[in-house]
Amino acid sequence: MSLLHTPLDALHRELGAKMVPFAGYDMPVQYQTGIIKEHLHTRQAAGLFDVSHMGQVLIQGEGSAAMLESLVPVDIEALDINQQTYALFTTDTGGVLDDLIITRWAQDEFFLVVNAGCKSADIAHLRSHLSGQTLTVLDEQALLALQGPAARGVMATLCPQAVQLTFMHGCRAQIDGVDVYITCSGYTGEDGFEISVPAAAAETLARRLLAVEAVQPIGLGARDSLRLEAGLCLYGHELSVVIDPVQAGLVWSISKTRREGGARAGGFPGAEVLFRRIADKPALCRVGLKVDGKRPVRESQAVLDESGRKVGEVTSACYGASVGGPIAMAYIERPLSQAGTQLLVAVRDKQVPVTVTAMPFTPQRYFRG
Repeated sequence: MSLLHTPLDALHRELGAKMVPFAGYDMPVQYQTGIIKEHLHTRQAAGLFDVSHMGQVLIQGEGSAAMLESLVPVDIEALDINQQTYALFTTDTGGVLDDLIITRWAQDEFFLVVNAGCKSADIAHLRSHLSGQTLTVLDEQALLALQGPAARGVMATLCPQAVQLTFMHGCRAQIDGVDVYITCSGYTGEDGFEISVPAAAAETLARRLLAVEAVQPIGLGARDSLRLEAGLCLYGHELSVVIDPVQAGLVWSISKTRREGGARAGGFPGAEVLFRRIADKPALCRVGLKVDGKRPVRESQAVLDESGRKVGEVTSACYGASVGGPIAMAYIERPLSQAGTQLLVAVRDKQVPVTVTAMPFTPQRYFRG
Protein backbone atom coordinates (compact mmCIF):
# COMPACT_ATOMS: atom_id res chain seq x y z
CA MET A 1 0.00 0.00 0.00
CA SER A 2 1.46 3.35 -1.05
CA LEU A 3 1.91 6.07 1.55
CA LEU A 4 -0.01 9.34 1.50
CA HIS A 5 1.82 12.66 1.44
CA THR A 6 1.03 15.98 3.11
CA PRO A 7 1.16 19.25 1.14
CA LEU A 8 4.59 19.91 2.71
CA ASP A 9 6.19 16.69 1.48
CA ALA A 10 8.52 18.37 -1.01
CA LEU A 11 9.55 20.97 1.57
CA HIS A 12 10.42 18.26 4.12
CA ARG A 13 12.71 16.58 1.61
CA GLU A 14 14.28 19.89 0.61
CA LEU A 15 15.05 20.51 4.30
CA GLY A 16 16.78 17.13 4.61
CA ALA A 17 14.14 15.37 6.67
CA LYS A 18 14.38 11.68 7.46
CA MET A 19 11.01 10.37 6.31
CA VAL A 20 9.21 7.41 7.93
CA PRO A 21 5.79 5.74 7.55
CA PHE A 22 3.32 7.01 10.17
CA ALA A 23 -0.46 6.44 10.22
CA GLY A 24 -0.44 5.80 6.48
CA TYR A 25 1.58 8.92 5.64
CA ASP A 26 5.21 9.55 4.75
CA MET A 27 6.21 11.91 7.57
CA PRO A 28 9.41 13.60 8.81
CA VAL A 29 10.71 11.97 12.00
CA GLN A 30 13.63 14.41 12.24
CA TYR A 31 15.67 16.91 10.29
CA GLN A 32 19.44 17.33 10.05
CA THR A 33 19.94 18.75 13.55
CA GLY A 34 18.39 15.66 15.20
CA ILE A 35 15.63 14.97 17.70
CA ILE A 36 17.33 16.30 20.85
CA LYS A 37 18.25 19.66 19.31
CA GLU A 38 14.80 19.96 17.75
CA HIS A 39 13.20 19.23 21.13
CA LEU A 40 15.32 21.82 22.93
CA HIS A 41 14.79 24.44 20.22
CA THR A 42 11.02 24.12 20.65
CA ARG A 43 11.36 24.59 24.42
CA GLN A 44 13.65 27.60 23.94
CA ALA A 45 12.30 29.33 20.82
CA ALA A 46 9.72 28.06 18.29
CA GLY A 47 9.25 24.84 16.35
CA LEU A 48 7.14 24.33 13.25
CA PHE A 49 5.36 20.97 12.94
CA ASP A 50 3.50 19.57 9.96
CA VAL A 51 0.40 17.92 11.40
CA SER A 52 -1.55 17.84 8.14
CA HIS A 53 -1.96 14.08 8.50
CA MET A 54 -4.52 14.73 11.24
CA GLY A 55 -8.19 14.61 10.27
CA GLN A 56 -10.09 17.89 10.02
CA VAL A 57 -13.88 17.53 10.04
CA LEU A 58 -16.80 19.96 10.06
CA ILE A 59 -20.17 19.06 11.64
CA GLN A 60 -23.03 21.41 10.75
CA GLY A 61 -26.77 21.59 11.29
CA GLU A 62 -29.43 21.81 13.94
CA GLY A 63 -28.77 19.52 16.88
CA SER A 64 -25.02 19.26 16.21
CA ALA A 65 -24.15 19.84 19.87
CA ALA A 66 -26.59 17.18 21.08
CA MET A 67 -25.32 14.71 18.48
CA LEU A 68 -21.73 15.23 19.64
CA GLU A 69 -22.78 14.95 23.29
CA SER A 70 -24.15 11.49 22.49
CA LEU A 71 -20.59 10.43 21.59
CA VAL A 72 -18.36 12.32 24.06
CA PRO A 73 -18.62 12.99 27.83
CA VAL A 74 -18.21 16.75 27.37
CA ASP A 75 -20.54 19.71 27.92
CA ILE A 76 -20.56 20.75 24.26
CA GLU A 77 -23.57 22.99 24.80
CA ALA A 78 -21.54 25.19 27.15
CA LEU A 79 -18.82 25.97 24.59
CA ASP A 80 -18.66 29.60 23.48
CA ILE A 81 -18.13 30.49 19.82
CA ASN A 82 -14.43 29.91 18.97
CA GLN A 83 -13.84 27.97 22.20
CA GLN A 84 -12.46 24.45 21.99
CA THR A 85 -12.32 21.42 24.26
CA TYR A 86 -10.47 18.15 24.57
CA ALA A 87 -12.84 15.20 24.14
CA LEU A 88 -12.92 11.40 24.01
CA PHE A 89 -14.99 9.10 21.82
CA THR A 90 -15.93 6.52 24.46
CA THR A 91 -17.08 2.93 23.94
CA ASP A 92 -19.97 1.04 25.53
CA THR A 93 -17.44 -0.73 27.77
CA GLY A 94 -15.81 2.50 28.95
CA GLY A 95 -12.80 2.40 26.65
CA VAL A 96 -11.70 5.06 24.18
CA LEU A 97 -12.00 5.01 20.38
CA ASP A 98 -9.94 8.19 20.00
CA ASP A 99 -9.19 11.52 21.61
CA LEU A 100 -9.88 14.71 19.69
CA ILE A 101 -10.31 18.48 19.85
CA ILE A 102 -13.74 20.04 19.24
CA THR A 103 -14.07 23.76 18.46
CA ARG A 104 -17.38 25.60 18.22
CA TRP A 105 -17.38 27.75 15.08
CA ALA A 106 -21.05 28.77 15.33
CA GLN A 107 -24.18 27.80 17.22
CA ASP A 108 -24.67 24.68 15.09
CA GLU A 109 -21.20 24.32 13.56
CA PHE A 110 -18.27 22.40 15.05
CA PHE A 111 -14.70 21.89 13.83
CA LEU A 112 -13.08 18.59 14.89
CA VAL A 113 -9.44 17.54 14.72
CA VAL A 114 -8.93 13.79 15.10
CA ASN A 115 -5.87 11.54 15.17
CA ALA A 116 -4.44 10.42 11.84
CA GLY A 117 -4.41 6.72 12.70
CA CYS A 118 -8.09 6.79 13.71
CA LYS A 119 -9.30 9.23 11.06
CA SER A 120 -11.28 6.82 8.85
CA ALA A 121 -12.86 5.03 11.81
CA ASP A 122 -13.73 8.33 13.52
CA ILE A 123 -15.41 9.70 10.41
CA ALA A 124 -17.43 6.50 10.01
CA HIS A 125 -18.37 6.65 13.71
CA LEU A 126 -19.58 10.23 13.33
CA ARG A 127 -21.48 9.50 10.12
CA SER A 128 -23.32 6.62 11.74
CA HIS A 129 -24.69 8.96 14.41
CA LEU A 130 -25.76 11.90 12.26
CA SER A 131 -29.43 12.80 12.70
CA GLY A 132 -29.98 15.50 10.10
CA GLN A 133 -26.54 17.11 10.41
CA THR A 134 -23.95 17.22 7.66
CA LEU A 135 -20.34 16.05 7.93
CA THR A 136 -17.64 17.53 5.72
CA VAL A 137 -14.10 16.18 5.64
CA LEU A 138 -11.77 19.14 5.12
CA ASP A 139 -9.27 17.17 3.10
CA GLU A 140 -8.15 20.27 1.19
CA GLN A 141 -6.87 21.83 4.41
CA ALA A 142 -3.37 21.46 5.82
CA LEU A 143 -2.58 21.88 9.50
CA LEU A 144 0.57 23.52 10.86
CA ALA A 145 1.58 23.83 14.51
CA LEU A 146 3.88 26.59 15.72
CA GLN A 147 4.99 25.80 19.28
CA GLY A 148 7.31 27.34 21.85
CA PRO A 149 7.91 30.52 23.88
CA ALA A 150 8.75 32.55 20.76
CA ALA A 151 5.61 31.46 18.87
CA ARG A 152 3.50 34.39 20.07
CA GLY A 153 6.10 36.92 18.97
CA VAL A 154 6.37 35.25 15.57
CA MET A 155 2.59 35.35 15.10
CA ALA A 156 2.53 39.02 16.10
CA THR A 157 4.31 39.88 12.85
CA LEU A 158 2.16 37.61 10.65
CA CYS A 159 -1.27 37.87 12.24
CA PRO A 160 -1.63 40.28 15.19
CA GLN A 161 -5.20 39.02 15.73
CA ALA A 162 -3.82 35.63 16.82
CA VAL A 163 -1.80 37.18 19.64
CA GLN A 164 -5.05 38.01 21.45
CA LEU A 165 -5.94 34.32 21.72
CA THR A 166 -5.71 32.45 25.01
CA PHE A 167 -5.35 28.70 25.48
CA MET A 168 -8.08 26.64 23.82
CA HIS A 169 -9.61 29.52 21.87
CA GLY A 170 -9.50 30.23 18.15
CA CYS A 171 -10.34 32.79 15.48
CA ARG A 172 -10.78 33.20 11.76
CA ALA A 173 -8.04 35.33 10.28
CA GLN A 174 -5.99 36.05 7.18
CA ILE A 175 -2.26 35.62 6.70
CA ASP A 176 -0.92 37.25 3.54
CA GLY A 177 -4.46 37.37 2.17
CA VAL A 178 -5.15 33.66 2.77
CA ASP A 179 -8.10 32.67 4.97
CA VAL A 180 -7.01 30.54 7.91
CA TYR A 181 -8.40 29.32 11.22
CA ILE A 182 -5.99 29.68 14.13
CA THR A 183 -6.27 28.14 17.59
CA CYS A 184 -4.12 28.67 20.67
CA SER A 185 -3.38 25.00 21.27
CA GLY A 186 -0.84 22.27 20.65
CA TYR A 187 0.72 19.05 21.85
CA THR A 188 3.99 20.15 23.45
CA GLY A 189 3.01 21.78 26.72
CA GLU A 190 4.23 25.10 25.33
CA ASP A 191 2.35 28.22 24.29
CA GLY A 192 1.63 28.00 20.60
CA PHE A 193 -0.82 27.87 17.73
CA GLU A 194 -2.33 25.45 15.26
CA ILE A 195 -3.17 26.91 11.84
CA SER A 196 -5.68 25.30 9.48
CA VAL A 197 -4.73 26.60 6.04
CA PRO A 198 -5.76 25.65 2.48
CA ALA A 199 -3.40 22.95 1.22
CA ALA A 200 -2.43 25.04 -1.80
CA ALA A 201 -1.12 27.79 0.50
CA ALA A 202 0.53 25.58 3.12
CA GLU A 203 4.05 25.54 1.71
CA THR A 204 4.12 29.32 1.25
CA LEU A 205 3.01 29.80 4.87
CA ALA A 206 5.52 27.25 6.14
CA ARG A 207 8.35 28.98 4.28
CA ARG A 208 7.23 32.34 5.65
CA LEU A 209 7.36 30.97 9.20
CA LEU A 210 10.69 29.20 8.68
CA ALA A 211 12.21 32.45 7.39
CA VAL A 212 11.95 33.79 10.95
CA GLU A 213 15.20 33.14 12.80
CA ALA A 214 13.43 31.78 15.89
CA VAL A 215 11.59 29.06 13.93
CA GLN A 216 12.99 25.68 12.95
CA PRO A 217 11.26 22.62 11.43
CA ILE A 218 10.53 19.87 13.96
CA GLY A 219 9.76 16.21 13.23
CA LEU A 220 7.65 13.49 14.81
CA GLY A 221 10.50 12.33 17.08
CA ALA A 222 10.68 15.57 19.02
CA ARG A 223 6.90 15.95 18.88
CA ASP A 224 6.66 12.69 20.81
CA SER A 225 9.34 13.53 23.39
CA LEU A 226 7.83 16.99 23.94
CA ARG A 227 4.33 15.58 24.55
CA LEU A 228 5.70 12.90 26.89
CA GLU A 229 7.55 15.50 28.98
CA ALA A 230 4.29 17.47 29.07
CA GLY A 231 2.49 14.40 30.47
CA LEU A 232 0.08 14.14 27.52
CA CYS A 233 -1.52 10.86 26.45
CA LEU A 234 -0.99 9.38 23.00
CA TYR A 235 -3.76 7.27 21.52
CA GLY A 236 -2.64 3.68 21.09
CA HIS A 237 -0.25 4.04 24.01
CA GLU A 238 -1.93 5.65 27.04
CA LEU A 239 -5.44 5.43 25.57
CA SER A 240 -7.20 2.58 23.76
CA VAL A 241 -10.44 0.62 23.63
CA VAL A 242 -9.27 -1.29 26.71
CA ILE A 243 -7.99 1.72 28.68
CA ASP A 244 -10.64 3.98 30.18
CA PRO A 245 -10.27 7.71 30.95
CA VAL A 246 -10.47 7.12 34.71
CA GLN A 247 -7.50 4.76 34.61
CA ALA A 248 -5.72 7.29 32.39
CA GLY A 249 -6.17 10.08 34.93
CA LEU A 250 -8.49 12.00 32.60
CA VAL A 251 -11.58 12.29 34.81
CA TRP A 252 -11.34 16.05 34.19
CA SER A 253 -12.25 15.33 30.55
CA ILE A 254 -15.69 14.16 31.73
CA SER A 255 -17.55 17.44 32.29
CA LYS A 256 -19.18 17.82 35.70
CA THR A 257 -22.57 18.33 34.05
CA ARG A 258 -22.18 14.93 32.34
CA ARG A 259 -21.08 13.03 35.44
CA GLU A 260 -23.38 11.18 37.81
CA GLY A 261 -25.60 13.75 39.51
CA GLY A 262 -24.84 16.42 36.90
CA ALA A 263 -27.46 18.48 35.09
CA ARG A 264 -27.15 16.33 31.94
CA ALA A 265 -25.55 13.20 33.39
CA GLY A 266 -24.71 10.34 31.08
CA GLY A 267 -26.04 9.98 27.58
CA PHE A 268 -22.66 9.00 26.13
CA PRO A 269 -21.32 5.47 25.46
CA GLY A 270 -20.12 3.67 28.59
CA ALA A 271 -21.46 6.31 30.97
CA GLU A 272 -22.61 3.92 33.70
CA VAL A 273 -19.38 1.92 33.45
CA LEU A 274 -17.33 5.09 33.86
CA PHE A 275 -19.45 6.34 36.75
CA ARG A 276 -18.72 3.07 38.60
CA ARG A 277 -15.01 3.36 37.84
CA ILE A 278 -14.90 6.93 39.14
CA ALA A 279 -16.45 5.68 42.37
CA ASP A 280 -14.44 2.47 42.71
CA LYS A 281 -11.11 3.58 41.17
CA PRO A 282 -9.47 1.19 38.68
CA ALA A 283 -6.76 -1.17 39.87
CA LEU A 284 -4.19 0.43 37.53
CA CYS A 285 -3.39 4.08 36.98
CA ARG A 286 -1.13 6.13 34.72
CA VAL A 287 2.10 7.45 36.22
CA GLY A 288 5.33 9.07 35.16
CA LEU A 289 8.62 7.23 35.62
CA LYS A 290 12.02 8.84 35.80
CA VAL A 291 14.86 6.45 35.06
CA ASP A 292 17.63 6.38 37.68
CA GLY A 293 20.59 6.51 35.31
CA LYS A 294 21.04 6.80 31.56
CA ARG A 295 19.86 3.39 30.32
CA PRO A 296 16.59 3.90 28.37
CA VAL A 297 13.46 1.85 28.89
CA ARG A 298 11.00 0.97 26.14
CA GLU A 299 7.28 0.64 25.51
CA SER A 300 5.75 -2.72 26.59
CA GLN A 301 8.51 -3.51 29.08
CA ALA A 302 7.33 -4.81 32.46
CA VAL A 303 7.38 -2.64 35.57
CA LEU A 304 8.36 -4.61 38.68
CA ASP A 305 8.23 -3.99 42.40
CA GLU A 306 11.34 -4.43 44.52
CA SER A 307 10.63 -8.17 44.87
CA GLY A 308 10.57 -8.62 41.09
CA ARG A 309 6.78 -9.03 40.81
CA LYS A 310 5.22 -7.48 37.71
CA VAL A 311 3.07 -4.51 38.76
CA GLY A 312 2.57 -2.74 35.44
CA GLU A 313 3.83 -1.96 31.96
CA VAL A 314 5.53 0.94 30.19
CA THR A 315 3.31 2.62 27.57
CA SER A 316 5.64 5.36 26.26
CA ALA A 317 9.31 6.13 26.78
CA CYS A 318 11.94 8.52 25.43
CA TYR A 319 14.98 10.57 26.30
CA GLY A 320 13.62 13.69 27.98
CA ALA A 321 15.95 16.33 26.60
CA SER A 322 14.61 19.07 28.90
CA VAL A 323 14.74 16.71 31.88
CA GLY A 324 18.24 15.48 31.02
CA GLY A 325 17.58 11.75 31.08
CA PRO A 326 15.25 8.88 30.13
CA ILE A 327 11.59 9.15 31.15
CA ALA A 328 8.48 7.05 30.62
CA MET A 329 4.79 6.70 31.27
CA ALA A 330 3.33 3.46 32.55
CA TYR A 331 0.23 1.87 34.01
CA ILE A 332 0.96 0.40 37.43
CA GLU A 333 -0.97 -0.87 40.44
CA ARG A 334 -2.64 2.06 42.19
CA PRO A 335 -1.11 1.48 45.67
CA LEU A 336 2.36 1.99 44.12
CA SER A 337 1.47 5.20 42.27
CA GLN A 338 2.66 7.73 44.85
CA ALA A 339 5.46 10.02 43.67
CA GLY A 340 8.80 8.83 45.02
CA THR A 341 7.96 5.11 44.91
CA GLN A 342 10.99 3.08 43.81
CA LEU A 343 10.32 0.46 41.13
CA LEU A 344 12.19 -1.45 38.42
CA VAL A 345 11.75 -1.93 34.67
CA ALA A 346 12.78 -5.22 33.09
CA VAL A 347 15.15 -4.33 30.24
CA ARG A 348 16.28 -7.58 28.62
CA ASP A 349 18.33 -9.33 31.31
CA LYS A 350 18.64 -6.23 33.52
CA GLN A 351 16.40 -4.52 36.03
CA VAL A 352 16.62 -0.74 35.61
CA PRO A 353 15.68 1.34 38.69
CA VAL A 354 12.97 3.96 38.15
CA THR A 355 11.15 6.43 40.39
CA VAL A 356 7.45 7.27 40.16
CA THR A 357 7.34 10.96 39.31
CA ALA A 358 4.60 13.57 39.22
CA MET A 359 3.65 14.74 35.75
CA PRO A 360 4.20 16.82 33.77
CA PHE A 361 7.95 16.20 33.82
CA THR A 362 8.43 19.72 32.42
CA PRO A 363 6.06 22.53 33.49
CA GLN A 364 3.33 23.31 30.97
CA ARG A 365 3.39 26.91 29.73
CA TYR A 366 0.03 27.41 28.07
CA PHE A 367 -0.99 31.06 27.68
CA ARG A 368 -4.16 31.65 29.68
CA GLY A 369 -4.09 35.45 29.62
